[in-house]
Amino acid sequence: MAKNFLISGLAAGAILLGSVAAQAQTTLRVAGNFPVEHTASGAMEIFKERVEELTGGELVVQNFPAMQLGGANENVDQVRSGAIFAVFTSIAYFTRTVPELEAVSLPFLFESRDKAFEVMDGPVGTLMDEKLLEEGFVNLGYMELGFRHATNNVRPITSAEDFAGLRIRLQPNEVHLDTFRALGANPQAMDVSELYSALQQGVLDGQENPYNIISTRRFNEVQTYLSDTGHFFDFINVVANRDAFGRLSPEHQEAVRTAMREAVEWQRKEAAALDLKFRDELIAAGMEFHAITPEARAGMREATMGIAEALKSRVDPAVIDMVLAESVE
Repeated sequence: MAKNFLISGLAAGAILLGSVAAQAQTTLRVAGNFPVEHTASGAMEIFKERVEELTGGELVVQNFPAMQLGGANENVDQVRSGAIFAVFTSIAYFTRTVPELEAVSLPFLFESRDKAFEVMDGPVGTLMDEKLLEEGFVNLGYMELGFRHATNNVRPITSAEDFAGLRIRLQPNEVHLDTFRALGANPQAMDVSELYSALQQGVLDGQENPYNIISTRRFNEVQTYLSDTGHFFDFINVVANRDAFGRLSPEHQEAVRTAMREAVEWQRKEAAALDLKFRDELIAAGMEFHAITPEARAGMREATMGIAEALKSRVDPAVIDMVLAESVE
C-alpha cells in the first residue's frame, strides 16, 4: 500500500513539474510574407533555432511564413494589437505609421547594397527604430529585399518614356507611388497577396519587385518584359510588438536580439549571393530582359528628382537631408 502511495506521489509530482515547465515556456508567434524558399523565410528558421537554443527552450518560436496568417497589412495590424509577436515584411507596410521610413525609399538613393546597409546600420537606422518604438513597435533588424526592377506585359522598358500610361502595382508607400507618377505611369497600391491574379487577369500591366520576389512568387508566369531599373533599394524589417517584447526578461530579450542579429547577417549574405542567380533563372524561364543604359537611368533619375523635395511636406526636412547626406558614396 505504501509502495502504491509512493508511486502515486511520484506521478503527481511529475505531472506538477511538467505543468510548471509548461507554464514557464513562452511561445512567440512570428509571421512572414515571403514564400518558403525565400531567404527571409530561411532567416525565420535560423531565428527560431537560435532563440530556442539560447533560452534552453524557455522561449518557443512558432513561424508562419508564406502569408499563412494573412497579407502584409494584416500582419502589421496583428503585431500592433499583440495578436502575434513579430512580422518579417517590407518597410513599406510601416510607412503610413512611421512616414520617416519613406526617406530611405527615395528613388535612386543607393548606388549599392553595401551603402544601403551602412546607412541603416548607422544613425539613420537608429532614428527609424526610435520612431517605430514611439508607435508601439520594437525593430529587431533590417534585411535585404533588394533593388526593385520593373516588369510588364505591354512593351520593353528601356527609358523613362516607356513607363507612360502603364498600370503598375506598387507597395503602399507614397514615395514609391509618387515616383511612378513622375515617370508617367499609373501606379496602384496593392498587397502582394493579390498581385499574381491581378496580373493574370490583365487588371494591371505590370509590377516592380526584386528579382528574388519576381522569381519566388512566379510573376514570370504572368509577365513578359523585365528591365533592371533598380529604381528603389528595399529593406525587410523584423518588427515586434513593444509590450510583448517588454514583458520578456532581460535575458530573453537579449537572446531574441542575438538570434536576430545572426539571422540578419545570414540573410544579407545569402540574398546578395543569390540576386543575379534569380535574374538568370527568370531569363531562362522565358522573360525578355532589357538592361538599362547609364543614359536611360540618368533620365529616370532626372524625372524623379522632385520626389525628395515633395516628401519634405510630410516628413521633417532634417530627416530627409540626413538620409541624403548619409547615402552619398
